[in-house]
Amino acid sequence: MDGLKILVVDDESRMRKLVRDFLTARGFRVIEAGDGEEALDIFFQEKDISLVLLDVMMPKLDGWEVLKTIRQYSKVPVMMLTARGEERDELQGFDLGVDEYITKPFSPKILTARVEAILRRAGTAAADSVTAGGITIDKSARQVTIDGQPIELSYKEFELLDYFINNQGMALSREKILNNVWNYDYFGDARTIDTHVKKLRSKLGSKGDYIKTVWGMGYKFEVSQ
Repeated sequence: MDGLKILVVDDESRMRKLVRDFLTARGFRVIEAGDGEEALDIFFQEKDISLVLLDVMMPKLDGWEVLKTIRQYSKVPVMMLTARGEERDELQGFDLGVDEYITKPFSPKILTARVEAILRRAGTAAADSVTAGGITIDKSARQVTIDGQPIELSYKEFELLDYFINNQGMALSREKILNNVWNYDYFGDARTIDTHVKKLRSKLGSKGDYIKTVWGMGYKFEVSQ
């Protein structure tokens, strides 16, 4: 992952320095922005940013507005930096396309570990593809097709579908799904995963029925015979 470019957006210079020091020590290239407008200017100038670390509360444009603009043009992984007690905001953020959250104050080592986990998931696309019931996942291109027709999925929806297909026929608890797709223990509302499943089913059309609800537990991906 050496040399991958990360945009750190926070109006607190001390916070940016803390994050920068830990990430550069791991070989990342860090670019900083002190407000939302500067963040968007940099994002569209640089073109090759691999991850955005984005604070919620900022002057000029807050994190939500920055995220909405980025998602109009890019599926780059975005990790939001939030204050404690903003669970409702976190659920809103997942709807907008947030890939990960970390709550302030946080351990820089934990932040670094989560950054590396997101980038591994984004970059471990194998050259092969996986097909189930007419759904094909091209991992190298991060593209999903249904009966040969491409569909648009968010970063997290892609990861969720990939996890389902690779665990066909298995009853998967919400906790297990969150721990594997989000890659850490998420203590928020279980509706987070339900929201993603609902959107994924909708985008899959009739094949959304392959994602079956296991009442009181979670979900199971099973191709109808």
